[in-house]
Amino acid sequence: MPSNYGVRLLFVGGAIGLMAVVGLLLKGLLVPDSFGVYGSYRADAIVEEAEKPIRHGTNASCFACHPYEAKSHKNGLHARISCEFCHGTHGDHAKGNKKIGTLPVKKNREITTLCLRCHNNEIKARPEQVIKTVAMPQHLEVQKVKLTHTCNQCHYVHAPLQYINKAKQITGIQETTL
Repeated sequence: MPSNYGVRLLFVGGAIGLMAVVGLLLKGLLVPDSFGVYGSYRADAIVEEAEKPIRHGTNASCFACHPYEAKSHKNGLHARISCEFCHGTHGDHAKGNKKIGTLPVKKNREITTLCLRCHNNEIKARPEQVIKTVAMPQHLEVQKVKLTHTCNQCHYVHAPLQYINKAKQITGIQETTL
């Protein structure tokens, strides 16, 4: 029985050794050379990411070509909101100083849906400040307008209170507190 045990042990040891050699060869073939340069990370990934085209821009990149919206946006309650949040990725619209595509424009009920992404829930923007929310359709009922109205029928989306404040100024309406 000992000779049979020795053969099995030799066979199992050889199989384990063969698997180790194959594993090391595969590791050498499959693991990139730059792996491990910066810890357990592939160093070439940094260069690859840096070479990708920039897709997102700042508001300034939009304002360069859209001065009317820029003026209203900068002075409105949405001044800190990125244009891309509502309009889409700058990289889909412009490259350098050239227009390469048209971003979709929200119309009709899409505008209300877009507005309600932020304005239908209480959002704590800062510890001391809460973004004003509206409950639909109660907001429309309180304002005594048709339930089919969309947000942009009363509000200018880049500066939401611009139209409201102008109307109050013209009509002399004063805010009342309850």
